Amino acid sequence: MPNLASIAALIGDPSRAAMLQALLPGEALTAGELARVANIGAAAASQQLKALAESGLIAVHAQGRHRYHRLAGEEVAAALETLIALPQTSPRKSWPHGEAFRQGRLCWHHLAGRLGVALHERLSGDGWMEAAPGGWALTARGETRLAALGVDLPAARRAPRFACDCMDWSERRPHLAGGLGREVTAMMLRRHWLTRIEPGARDTLQRRRLACTPEGARALAAEFGMAL
Repeated sequence: MPNLASIAALIGDPSRAAMLQALLPGEALTAGELARVANIGAAAASQQLKALAESGLIAVHAQGRHRYHRLAGEEVAAALETLIALPQTSPRKSWPHGEAFRQGRLCWHHLAGRLGVALHERLSGDGWMEAAPGGWALTARGETRLAALGVDLPAARRAPRFACDCMDWSERRPHLAGGLGREVTAMMLRRHWLTRIEPGARDTLQRRRLACTPEGARALAAEFGMAL
């Protein structure tokens, strides 16, 4: 098992860091796609991806002639988001990715940005969730309300972690991760409360962007008391 210093060295390399960030939405990408993201050649990309796979940070899936790479799990995604959110030694620059990206985006398979932070605050502050070892548990009220909204709670409970905090990259406050965060986000996308802005964009950051629909704004206000 690689130690902390070796993991830090792997993540600290600019090319590997770019590849890991590209995989944050939870999508599986080919070596060629990741090479373009990192702005390196195919041979160098192959070496970098081999190192990431051997460390356990990414998983590789072979399908026909192609090999697809993805983050090894939600724990890796959460760790990367936390590292990104750490304060910088130099004065913090203005947010570089635009307000739409800051408002709502995917982090792995759960809602991040201002929408994700606001959702976490409502669920934890209004008695839908209560603190539990390692994260959060649903209260009876939360169980009933989320099930009524169509959240797949059995699927959420099959995840390695049911509900936990993930430090938000742009807001520096936690949003909801774990199986519950994934299934609540899936429900919002399924009901068209949220929509992917540019799901086919070449830029991996742009593919993560989410927008709240007019119907979603009304539903989030009515169901969760979120004023957008």
